Amino acid sequence: MAEEETPLPDRLSLDPRSPWFDQEVLKNGIGIKFNGQEKTNVQEYCISEGWIRIAAGRSRDRHGNPMTIRLNGQVEPYVEGASDQPPGGEGVASDG
Repeated sequence: MAEEETPLPDRLSLDPRSPWFDQEVLKNGIGIKFNGQEKTNVQEYCISEGWIRIAAGRSRDRHGNPMTIRLNGQVEPYVEGASDQPPGGEGVASDG
C-alpha cells in the first residue's frame, strides 16, 4: 500500500548528467535483480528493452567516467528495504 506510492520508472540512471537521472527515486534506494541474480554495480537500466549497464572493472574513459558494459536479460527493479523484498528471506521469531 504505502510502498507503492511512486512506481519505479522504466529507465533510470545513476549519472546526474543523464536525462534518465531521478534523485527522488534514487533517494529511496533501488535494487536490481538481473536474470534472477542480485546486481549491486548497475549504472543504468531499462525494463522495456531488457538491459542493464554495469561498470567494467576499474576502467575509465578519457573524461574520467566508468566504462560500462550493456547486458541483455530480464530486469526486475525494486525498492530496497520494502516489505515485499526481504533481504534474508522469511524469518521465524523466537520466544526467548
